[in-house]
Amino acid sequence: MTGPEERSFCFLVNPLSGAGAASAAVVPVARRLREAGAQVEVLYSRGPQQVLAEVDAIVARGSVVVSVGGDGMLSSLAGRVAAAGGTLGLVPAGRGNDFARMLGLTADPEEVAETLLSGVPTPVDLLSVRRGSDETAHPRVVAGSVYAGVDAVAGAVVDRVRWLPRRLQYPYAALHALATYRPTRATVVLDGVTHTFEAATVVVANSAYYGSGMKIAPSARVDDGLLDVVVIEAASRRSLVRALPTVYDGAHVVRDEVHVLQGRSVTVHGAPAVPMGGDGEPLGHLPASAAEAVHVDVLPGALRVLLPAR
Repeated sequence: MTGPEERSFCFLVNPLSGAGAASAAVVPVARRLREAGAQVEVLYSRGPQQVLAEVDAIVARGSVVVSVGGDGMLSSLAGRVAAAGGTLGLVPAGRGNDFARMLGLTADPEEVAETLLSGVPTPVDLLSVRRGSDETAHPRVVAGSVYAGVDAVAGAVVDRVRWLPRRLQYPYAALHALATYRPTRATVVLDGVTHTFEAATVVVANSAYYGSGMKIAPSARVDDGLLDVVVIEAASRRSLVRALPTVYDGAHVVRDEVHVLQGRSVTVHGAPAVPMGGDGEPLGHLPASAAEAVHVDVLPGALRVLLPAR
């Protein structure tokens, strides 16, 4: 990695993130970097997948890959940057920005620019996600969390209510999902130990936060080499709605229906099948059979992210 005065950056921008906020977020940060003498390139895309082909070339020429958007954009780039041996910078400009929140990063342009210029490449863990027993299958890499149940339903609702003010989208979606959810008989195998639950949701977390600030896994750390598995057992809709505010500060984990487990490798399946998501992106449905179970493994220190010096 070059010194701060020699760094070059390639911004990969999803202009749809944050209802267009990503494009606007680039301008003041790029200006500050250029004023400091850094080289800056900006590439726009209509979706995260379109920019993946650019990552290897960006890393090969020694530039920092900068994700401009939300958790979905960041998560789509993280695995490719890690595999290429590159360094990732963040400009939080999505609706949730939960992984940036976990890392203590803000959206303030001056702070973002300062972190990119003088931040320290810091290793963080990632999650490897695959389906079924084929260990040669190409896994999907996720930065923050994978979840199945009512929260994945809420994620789908968020995508349909962009007409609401951003601060209201996630609370509205959560209430709507809780009002219509159905539980699943979930089997969770964590480091070889089997647990079964009648579950409203199962979350496999690297980051403490999801859902635009909900502290779903308060003990999670991005540098401990561990997964935090949070299971909220099925309860009445009224009870779940009343408990919703406690998720924002992590107080929900003391409730009898909430279970928190830790480990390094987990498989999950459940019947009936319920929607799945990862960092705000849909991942189909949780498989109903053990043969097709979802496998999640932690990738310790897999990605280097520019963070403020501590």
